[in-house]
Amino acid sequence: MRSVTGPGRPVGELLRGWRRSRRMSQLDLSIEAGVSARHLSFVETGRSRPSPELILRLAEQLDIPLAERNTMLLAGGHAPAYPSHELSDPELAPVRAAVRQILDGHSPYPAALVDRHWHLVEANPAVTLFTANAEPRLLIPPINVLRLSLHPDGMARRILNLSEWRAHLLNRLHQQAVTTNDPALYGLHEELRGYPGGDGHAAPISDAVSSLVVPLRYRHSDQVLSFISTTTLFGTPLDVTVAGLAIETFFPADSATTEAIRALGKA
Repeated sequence: MRSVTGPGRPVGELLRGWRRSRRMSQLDLSIEAGVSARHLSFVETGRSRPSPELILRLAEQLDIPLAERNTMLLAGGHAPAYPSHELSDPELAPVRAAVRQILDGHSPYPAALVDRHWHLVEANPAVTLFTANAEPRLLIPPINVLRLSLHPDGMARRILNLSEWRAHLLNRLHQQAVTTNDPALYGLHEELRGYPGGDGHAAPISDAVSSLVVPLRYRHSDQVLSFISTTTLFGTPLDVTVAGLAIETFFPADSATTEAIRALGKA
C-alpha cells in the first residue's frame, strides 16, 4: 500500500489521502471538525489554503500521527507544531525516568521499551530470557523485537505456540501499519510474513489463559514458561518521539512460570 504522506505533496492532497484511508466522506469529516463541507472541498482541491489551526483540527479528527501532522503543516506553508527530541535529550528526562521506573519495577519479569518501528530502545535484565541463544546477527543494534521474535534463528524455535503467537503479532503489526500508513511497517509486515511457522498446523494450547488472551509459550532450558503481555503508551503525547514509544511487559500466566522466574533470579 502506498504511503498517504509523500515528499512535496500539497496539503490538500495529503488531507484527502488520510481521509480516504480512514474511510470518511467529506461530509462526515466536515461535521466532526465543525467546518463546512464546501470549505473542506476547497482545501482538498487546493482552492483554499488552510490555517494551521484547521489542519490540526482535521488531523485530530483523523487521528493522524504527530510526525505526519508536522508534514501536513509544512506542506501548507506553516511551521511544525510538534517537537521531535532524541530520548537522550534533557527535555525528555521525565520520560526516561518514568520508563526506567517501569522497567526496573517489573523485574524479575521481562519488560522492554520499543520505538514506533519496533526497535529495542531499552530493557530490563530479564529480557535476556528471550535473547539467549538467538543468532548474534539478530542482536546487532538496532534490534527489531518482532524480527527477533519470529525469525527462525531467533525466538521462534523456542516458541511452542508459534503459529498462534505469529498470527497475533502479524495482526497487530498490520493494524499499526494501516493506522499510521507507515511504509516501514508495511515492509516489516511483508518480511515477517515470509518467515516459516504460519502454516496453521500447530494446534493452539487450550487452557483458562488461552481462552482470554494469546499467551506466549516459551521454552527456556528444560522449562516451559508461559507469559501474557501488556502494552503501555504515554497518554496525550506532544512530542513525536514520545508518541512512538511503547513499553511491552510480560507477566507470568501460571504459578509454574512465577516459581521458575523467581528461581532463575536467585541462581
